[in-house]
Amino acid sequence: MGVVRYLSDKLVNLVANLGTERDKASGSTYAPVILTDEQLINAYRGAWLPRKIVDIPALDATRRWRAWQADKAQIEKIEAEEVRLDLRAKVKQAMTRARLFGGAAIFIGTGETNTAVPLNPERIQSGGLKYLAVMNRRQLSPTEIEQDPQSERFGKPKAYRLADSQLEIHPSRLVIFSGAEHPDPDLAPDNIFGWGDSVLQAIFEAIKQSDGTMANVASLVFEAKVDVIRIPDFMQSLQDDGYRKQVLERITLAATAKGINGTLLLDKEEDYETKSASFGTLPDIIDRFLQAVSGAADIPATRLLGQSPSGLNSTGEADLRNYYDRIQALQELDITPALKLLDDCLIRSALGSRPAQIHYVWNPLWQPTAKERSEISKQTAETVKILGETKLWPEDALSKAATTLLVEQSVLPGLEAAIAEFGSELPDEEEADDVTATP
Repeated sequence: MGVVRYLSDKLVNLVANLGTERDKASGSTYAPVILTDEQLINAYRGAWLPRKIVDIPALDATRRWRAWQADKAQIEKIEAEEVRLDLRAKVKQAMTRARLFGGAAIFIGTGETNTAVPLNPERIQSGGLKYLAVMNRRQLSPTEIEQDPQSERFGKPKAYRLADSQLEIHPSRLVIFSGAEHPDPDLAPDNIFGWGDSVLQAIFEAIKQSDGTMANVASLVFEAKVDVIRIPDFMQSLQDDGYRKQVLERITLAATAKGINGTLLLDKEEDYETKSASFGTLPDIIDRFLQAVSGAADIPATRLLGQSPSGLNSTGEADLRNYYDRIQALQELDITPALKLLDDCLIRSALGSRPAQIHYVWNPLWQPTAKERSEISKQTAETVKILGETKLWPEDALSKAATTLLVEQSVLPGLEAAIAEFGSELPDEEEADDVTATP
């Protein structure tokens, strides 16, 4: 048994040379590899894996979009304003560029000339939101970083300056999207100062290894079958230039005849043999590299590669659900806070005011079947009924909780707005009889 000891929280085995200077792994370390914008663009445009890794989460985060909770007329106006501004496509575009380059922003155009002052949503009137413009990280240069710890923008840029101009833009006029968060912004390189890293930064090596493996396998296909012809005294005869020419003509003629009618012409002293390469284990090797990329990108193989799940009784449902939960977290933790000020302006531009009760929920990515939706609705209704019959909670409290539950489960998405319009009180039996008897 080897001598084992712990030094500075590190396992060292003196007999096995584990953790010592003779351990080859002890020399491994991580060095910074900064990808330039040109490298990122080339990878995105020239290889399918980087493009899908950048595009898929941005697409999935916006493809089902969101459901506004308000009365029907208000919802129609807000959604019409979103269509007019092309908001959904602009968010997807900004997220895609942020994931690729490390940052992007949507400029909120209100028609105001002084963009250096904070944006006041209360000044937005009906139709006051003029346009939205997506800007790349390279088009916006952050100014100095806010160093006041009492400021809500501590550690963030005080303002942004448009490239090749002196136009200064206050951060409140921008919907900021960052790529992979930098652990210490103070140590960030100059080209990403004030932004994040590209999502390809940490997984670029895994992508290159996968693409390199695929390229090598593709080259092996051309070597799948090799014809070997043994010619007596071949090496000795090569000293004669005329012989070399005759051999080439001889092989060319034999290959041509074989290609035309499948007949190979050989001298009786020559020997012919075919050698074939084995590809039996190559699919497993390719799958391992692709799985490594899938894990590095945090996108399941069923979504990234479009392949059916393998394994007995494997449906891939668990992987997709976990992935959709991640996208939901992205929507709630990143997109919703980024859009907060823009949404206030959007509602005011659509309605002329900002009713406090108007909000939205993200539509679920996982779509239940018709049977599952029916079962969920039935179970929810039965649960509410049973709780009501227990009389353990006040009716108003239970009604409010049930309304929230029905809306969140998308059983009755417009219930809150309908209650606000018509009230939550049921008519008395006498009033109902009077209404029925009225001609």
